[in-house]
Formats: sequence, structure tokens, C-alpha cells
Amino acid sequence: MSEIQLPQFPEPYWREMKLPTFEKLTTSIKADVGIVGGGITGITAAYLLSKQNLKVVLIDSDEILNGTTGHTTAKITAQHGLIYDEFMKHMGEEKTAKYYHAAIKAKEFIKNTILENKIDCDYETQDAYVYTNDDNYIMQLENEIKAYGKLEISGEYLSEMPLNLPVKAAVMMKDQAQFHPLKYLKALVQASKDNGVEFYENTTAVDIEYNKHPNIVTKDGHRITCNHVIAASHFPFYDKQSFYFARMYPERSYVLAINSKLKYPGGMYINAESPSRSVRSTPGEKGALWLIGGENHKTGQGESVIHHYEKLEDFSSKHFEMKNIAYRWSAQDLTTIDKVPYIGAVSKGESNVYVATGYRKWGMTNGTAAAMILADKITETPNEYADIYEPSRFQPDPSVRKFIEMNADVAKHMLKGKLDFSNNELAQIKPDEAIVTRINGKRTGVYKDKEQTLHAVDTTCTHLGCEVEWNSGDRSWDCPCHGSRFSYEGNVMEGPAKKPLAKVDIKSEHG
Repeated sequence: MSEIQLPQFPEPYWREMKLPTFEKLTTSIKADVGIVGGGITGITAAYLLSKQNLKVVLIDSDEILNGTTGHTTAKITAQHGLIYDEFMKHMGEEKTAKYYHAAIKAKEFIKNTILENKIDCDYETQDAYVYTNDDNYIMQLENEIKAYGKLEISGEYLSEMPLNLPVKAAVMMKDQAQFHPLKYLKALVQASKDNGVEFYENTTAVDIEYNKHPNIVTKDGHRITCNHVIAASHFPFYDKQSFYFARMYPERSYVLAINSKLKYPGGMYINAESPSRSVRSTPGEKGALWLIGGENHKTGQGESVIHHYEKLEDFSSKHFEMKNIAYRWSAQDLTTIDKVPYIGAVSKGESNVYVATGYRKWGMTNGTAAAMILADKITETPNEYADIYEPSRFQPDPSVRKFIEMNADVAKHMLKGKLDFSNNELAQIKPDEAIVTRINGKRTGVYKDKEQTLHAVDTTCTHLGCEVEWNSGDRSWDCPCHGSRFSYEGNVMEGPAKKPLAKVDIKSEHG
């Protein structure tokens, strides 16, 4: 371990800027399109649809741009790891080519939108690299560059790269890009507002009801009556018995923003093996910030969260002559059974309620592609890429095997959580720490804040009854089964859960 201190609180660099704020929805309203979720998909869709003279309302359960989009590494690339050889084996060359071209079209849309609106958002063209220092992955990289050739992707197979890391092979995709996502999206919010889009924050959607048209129902009982609904809330807030929670799995990953004594050599990098390591740079006030990401794991599972930051810190100290850590943050994203996002009608019977989810940590291009596809569906414009993303698809290989693996894992953690608890005494908890114990025979999570106040919650997830685990890095209770996350007070931070954890009364002698 280096002697450099981690920042006390997780906060992404991107949010160190003034962002617009919006009131909470306090009445029922009507719109042509109702959008739930203020990240890159929702905001881009609102921007596109507002240019078609449609009345658009966008709501977010929190502040806009504070979810996965606000915690990204913001690579604008079609290089989503080693996927093209795998996709060609499972869904053929034609569909794989569509996936690639959808990502490239999304990248071009972002660039053209920046130019058209004169947005200052640190946009830079960069080559993207997947690299390995493990002999076991060299054949995968060799197969990937062959897939690049078949798909006519501009790239190279290399034995070295500009970033000074141990490397045995690398696959480079030329002319990809990076940017400051919130500077970009702030401009889209303003342009959308100018076009008449209404934004509401701290407004939680809980259901969709049908009369003549779909109604988005909010937690406070208000309704947004509209012709079309886009659920862009990361995890779909509305499932319609499509069982999205069982067709995706959530993973967390971590980022350090560091200052280095070295000059950044250019490029965006991610390794092929585990543990994952991602590297890019962005302009900071004191010179280039190096964004060091990785340490992927299933949400609510594995070691103490702070250890993941410490491993990135060790990696940065070892390879990049780190001076200090300016920021740290983590993000959660969802991966579908076949690694292709779900974008389209939420179910076969509901063609005017759309979902966009499962971006597998490549949300800048996948999220933009989703907005473009859904805007085209709503305006009845043909889109050549839409069919490969249809949520109703189900391909037996590798889907069935993966489905069984995912849900066996859920069953294991559901049982383990019921049996596993710590018998620590409440009096032993230090400020800013949490324990899991038994109170009146019930498994209870207890967090002590900096003012010495205890916050106790029933640790049974309100989604399907798994037991949540404490996430010390983000001060949240995380579900290892389907990725729901709750604040230390029990409030829902991330679905699929819709109801908060039940509060547990602690007698005053414990406090």
C-alpha cells in the first residue's frame, strides 16, 4: 500500500461542475412522450424527440446525471472489450456488423452534436486498446483481430502500445473518442429545454397504468399521461412480467482519478484478463487526470469494497508514479445474458412502452444508440439496427447456460444471507461503520453515522427477499442477487427493488 490517502467520500470528477436543477413533479400532466431516467439515454432521446416538435416530459428519481452516466469513464468507442469474435460465433456476421455500426453511428452522432451545438466538453479522438499480459489470452486477441478484418474494422494487432504497462499483445481500434459526459449532456438538457422539454427531479416512477393511453404513475400518486413511455432508468422500473432481473446481472466497478508525475501518452486502454484495468486521461485543473478503473465484481458479493480502491491505488503507484488521488467513485451496470443490450418494446404486447438497459459498462455508445433507436420507433422512422436489440429475443446458446448459472448464484446467495450474520455488539460500532447482527431474532443492518446516530434496517431486500450486504466504499446496502441498492437509511438507490428496507427500532440503551 502507498501512503497516499484515498479521498474520504466517493465523488466523480464529472460532477465537479454546476448542473441545472429542477422541481419535483407536483401534479398530473400530459405529454406525447414520457421518459423515466435522466442519464445519457433519456436526455439524448428527449433532445431528439423535441426536435420533432413532440411534447416530452422527463423525470428522474434523483437528480439528473447522477446515476451510471455521472459515474462513467466516458469512453466513446465501439471497442467493448473482446466481443466481436464471440458475437460472430453466437449470432453471425450480419448481426455482429450491425452491433459495430450502431456503436459507430452513435459515436458519430455525439461528435456531430458537439460540432452543431458548439459544445465545449473536452472531446478528443483517441485510439482504443484491449491488451493482455497473460499467455492464456493471446489466442483470443488473435481471433479478435481476425474478426476485425471480416467486419472491416480499422485496427491493428500489436506487441506493444504507448502506455508503459507489461504487455504481450494488444488489439487497437483506431479513431475512437472520449469526452466530459456531463458538459456534453448539460448542453443537451439546455437545448431540450429550449425546445420545450419539461424536466422533473426527485420524482420516482413506480408503475404504468393503462386507460386509453399509458400513464406513468409516480410514488406520490401523480400521473403522466402520454402516447409513448421510455424506461431509461438503468434498471427498468416497469417489468410487465418480462423478468429482466433474471435476464441480467449487475456488476460494480471502481475508478480513481489520479495525478501522475508522468506525461500521459494518449490512448484509451482496457485489459482482457481479470482483475480488470481501464486507463484513460481527461483534462484537470492541475494537468491531466489519469482515470484508473476496474476491479469488477457482482454487486453485493466479494470482499470489502474499500479493498477494490486500494488495489487500484497499488496498481497506479506501481506503474504510473502517482502523486495523489484527486477523486474516487464507483459505478454499477447491468449485463444481459448474451451481452447485447435490451432496447425496444418492454414486452411483445406493449409496443408503446420501451426499455433500454444492459449496456455492460459501455453506456456512452450503447446509451446513445438506444436513444436513436427508440426515437426512431416513436417517430416511425426505419432503423436498420433495431432488430438485434429487441428485448424479446432469446437465443439458446449461450443464453440457457448463462441463465442457469446466474440464477444458481442467486439461490446460493439467498440461502447464505439467511444463515450468515455477525454477532457484534452495537456498542462496538465505530462512527462511519456498519455491522449485520440480530435484533429480536431478525437479521438487521446497523450503521453509525459521524454524529453517533445509529440507523437500523431489516436486511431483507424488498425485491425478492435476498439479504443485502454493507458496501463500505459507498455507504450503501447492496443486494447480491439482482443488484438493488439502498442508502444506510434504507431508501432505494437502485432497482429492481421499489420499496425501501424496513426500519428497525433500536432501544435507546443501544444508542
